[in-house]
Amino acid sequence: MPTPLPSSLIRAIRADELPGLLELYRHLHPADPALPVNPDLTGLWQRICADPQLHYLAADVGGALVATCTLAIIPNLTRAARPYGLVENVVTHPGFRRRGIATALLRHALQLAWTQGCYKVMLLTGRKDEATLRFYEKAGFQAGVKMGFIATP
Repeated sequence: MPTPLPSSLIRAIRADELPGLLELYRHLHPADPALPVNPDLTGLWQRICADPQLHYLAADVGGALVATCTLAIIPNLTRAARPYGLVENVVTHPGFRRRGIATALLRHALQLAWTQGCYKVMLLTGRKDEATLRFYEKAGFQAGVKMGFIATP
């Protein structure tokens, strides 16, 4: 049985929370080298924070970031010029998984996209285990609607 959901707040990540976000990302790709907080990274983070189309969201439990996702709102010239959304970098701290926190976070991201006029929101995952796929479906995403392709350099 999952541990009861702690009191949490779904909100935008503040500009001063870059170190906490980077720490949370360590659970997303543990093999990636840690990013040093230097002027280049700080400048990138400032540009991200200033972009009204990028929404870095978090679940905050007791002042700590325990889950996050990014919602990008992409302007569009089809579908009556309605934008679409893309959700990326979904991660929950291992100590807070299976409590409904990330589901609430993704539902918040979807609601934000709908208020921005998006006609759809896409999410890609490299995970193939049934539990992860059910989690995304429970949060409001449908599998099998379109096929995704990835290109890397």
